[in-house]
Amino acid sequence: MNTATRAVGIDIGGTKMAVASVDKEGRILARVTLATEAGKGFARAVDRLSQTISELLAQTRTLPGELAGIGIGCAGPVDPLHGLINNPYTLEGWDRCDIVAPLRERFGVTVLLENDADAAAMGECFAGTGRGFDPVVMLTLGTGVGGAAIVRGNIYRGVNGEHPELGHLLVAPDGPACYCGSRGCLESLASGTAIGAAGKEVGLADAREVFAAAANGNDTAKGIVDCACKAAATAGWTLCHTLLPHRLILGGGMMDDHFELFAAAIHARLQPATQFTRAAVSVARAALGNDAGVVGAAALAFQRVGVLSTSNP
Repeated sequence: MNTATRAVGIDIGGTKMAVASVDKEGRILARVTLATEAGKGFARAVDRLSQTISELLAQTRTLPGELAGIGIGCAGPVDPLHGLINNPYTLEGWDRCDIVAPLRERFGVTVLLENDADAAAMGECFAGTGRGFDPVVMLTLGTGVGGAAIVRGNIYRGVNGEHPELGHLLVAPDGPACYCGSRGCLESLASGTAIGAAGKEVGLADAREVFAAAANGNDTAKGIVDCACKAAATAGWTLCHTLLPHRLILGGGMMDDHFELFAAAIHARLQPATQFTRAAVSVARAALGNDAGVVGAAALAFQRVGVLSTSNP
């Protein structure tokens, strides 16, 4: 009988790392947030994470045998198969860095690495607004745009186990250039960065100011916001016709204040759809906020050792 009742979830971003002890119901027992400080070296980051995990295990009085494992969600690219972080773009110097082996050796438990968007989606399905729905697609709209799909309780993967980049769905072929090499990607129109850049061209400081001006009747700002919502709605149409999710979850920092705008645009875009039952697809706000990544990473560890089922009824 498996006696594991707790897991450690880690969420690594460009500026912050969150570490949490999570129980098998998805409740956070203790949580610590650290500055990532990627430029000070990968080995130092691993040492700091190890120390923090040890402190959390002591704080929560986790006994040997109670720890299911350690799950890690990290800003990609990552290589889950080999446990490697391949992200010198936002994590300076972290290129082909093995984060799994040293933590596995230090704590003697299963350690798993996944893309942070996959971990967040798993968190929502484990203990958030995706619970009880299958399949689930999650879009995160914040500084950038990410996303993931959970099918039968498992992360959907592409060829070679790669993470599908939903933020680079093409939504406007004549749209702005994207760093991925294409034009008119969802991220190039609907991310906070894109909205902010469009706002600066008309004298608005950032995305927050664009949304505020739009709410106050500024037609130019409303046009920028409408463009972002239209891009998200087009992506929703494509995702629903491609994957037909039971639930489409909208998360990320922008959804804290602007979920209704984007959800309304997606609903309106789906209204004329004839190739699936519209009532079967719901659009919902993510429930876990910044906790989704650590909860989902912990869920991966529970799942690997059999504490959680791989289904999401």
